Amino acid sequence: MMKTPITRRGFVAGAGALAGASALMRPSQLLAADLSGEQLRTVGLSVTVQERILNDFKAKSGVGSVSGKADIFPNTQTELLSGSDAYDCWEIIGERLPAMTATNTIKPIPTADLSNWNSIRSTFVDTDPRMEARAQISGQIWADADQTQLWMVPTVYNFDSIGYRPDLVSAEEANTWTALFDDKFKGKTGLNVDPLIAFGQAILAMNSLGLLDVKNPGNPNKEEIDEASKFLISKKKGGQFRALWGDFGELVNLLASGEMILADAWQPAVMAVKAQGIQCSYAVPKEGYRAWAIGISLIANSPNAEAVKAYADYWLSGAPGITVSEQGYYSPTTTIKDVMAPEKYGFWYEGKPWEGPEERGIKPGDLRDGGSLEERASHVAYWHQWPDEYDHLIMRWDEFLSA
Repeated sequence: MMKTPITRRGFVAGAGALAGASALMRPSQLLAADLSGEQLRTVGLSVTVQERILNDFKAKSGVGSVSGKADIFPNTQTELLSGSDAYDCWEIIGERLPAMTATNTIKPIPTADLSNWNSIRSTFVDTDPRMEARAQISGQIWADADQTQLWMVPTVYNFDSIGYRPDLVSAEEANTWTALFDDKFKGKTGLNVDPLIAFGQAILAMNSLGLLDVKNPGNPNKEEIDEASKFLISKKKGGQFRALWGDFGELVNLLASGEMILADAWQPAVMAVKAQGIQCSYAVPKEGYRAWAIGISLIANSPNAEAVKAYADYWLSGAPGITVSEQGYYSPTTTIKDVMAPEKYGFWYEGKPWEGPEERGIKPGDLRDGGSLEERASHVAYWHQWPDEYDHLIMRWDEFLSA
């Protein structure tokens, strides 16, 4: 999913998305104060740090200076923990919040300072009874039990699964995490180089195969990590993986060429293959999706807190959500429905057939793989989180890489 060379990460949506939404954007805190004396210096993946989004925010907010840097999560975390004061905002992934809160690198944003917060989806407020609280995003982003302050204001989220070539693999075969490790597809599958992703998927598959019984694949204990490591190493030595991929373009090329017919994948990469006129689908794994969320965190030493809050409120206004939605992600705010074209919202969020002309491989009558947001959200196996035994997991991952 996430930790890759992000210059290849984005699958670019229509250039007019933000411009078309501008007139529909409702008033918010953005215009409530004079921010001309502040600046916004943000860092994050190119999923959200896009020039057109930053330019639109600057025009609407009046912030004096707006700049953004695209970089991968580990690099940014290392830079910030070293004491850097180069940024006001980190567009962080939820799983990395514990490392930042424990070191006081970020500080909370009060919901009272976000005029659009009342439109947030219940996913980020309510506890899903199917899993323990910290195994879901609503158990990771709050700084207080009363839910009045946020460590991270959500901006983008999604549910990841397996990209596959339906002309070479049936949906029945692909709709399980065990497919990545099935000897039937030896030498034709791909695994992401992010250890948290790889271990989680291996555990989901091992649970399904009866080799493990881990209730939260995002937070395995040492023994479970060891078993998953043995499993991954055995598969690697057996030639299971065509590639341990770490680049968006590499993933797209391997799927498009047929060298890889199954891979843990990002939905925009599947769309990029389809845009080339090549069949590619996104699986609905019987074990469930991997879920994640990106959001805005306020750097504790920033002198531009009001600009960061305005930027967070801007994301909750709906307009930038059009851009990310048309890449295959979700906006965490219901305001997206107010500003997105109804036929596009119907396809991306409500599970309705595509009504427009063919666009990036999507043809009239097509349905989004996995169905509506509601359907996909009800099928989440776990949310990414920072494992209690992170150091042990990384040690085992290094062994896997050198095996």
